[in-house]
Amino acid sequence: MVSDKIQCGATVENLHLVTGFVEACADRSALETKKKFGLLVAVEEAFVNICTYAYPGGEGEVELACGGDSDTFVLEIADNGSPFDVLSLPAPDTALDIMEREIGGLGVCLIRKLTDDASYRRENGRNILRLVLKRDVK
Repeated sequence: MVSDKIQCGATVENLHLVTGFVEACADRSALETKKKFGLLVAVEEAFVNICTYAYPGGEGEVELACGGDSDTFVLEIADNGSPFDVLSLPAPDTALDIMEREIGGLGVCLIRKLTDDASYRRENGRNILRLVLKRDVK
């Protein structure tokens, strides 16, 4: 499944490296433009969450792996931080006025909406978020 990997420090300063890597992978695999831009937003949300919450006691690493086949594009984002299933968070109440809403939760909502499938697993001490985009069949 994996064709390309990158590892970097879990700091917001590395966001440009992460999004550049994902965009290059998406381009090489000819992912449709609309799906690619949705994926980039989802990746930014996931990466910033890791940078902000995964390593409360210090610095850590993030690994991204891209791959797929003729039907799907798959991205896995892994970290060794505190166990946390970001997808377990409830959907925010978007019916409320923006000034009445709880802070947070929209990033996870975007991850769910902008991918065809998102899943989480904890494996070998690592959080792994898997994002899948189905290719448009023409």
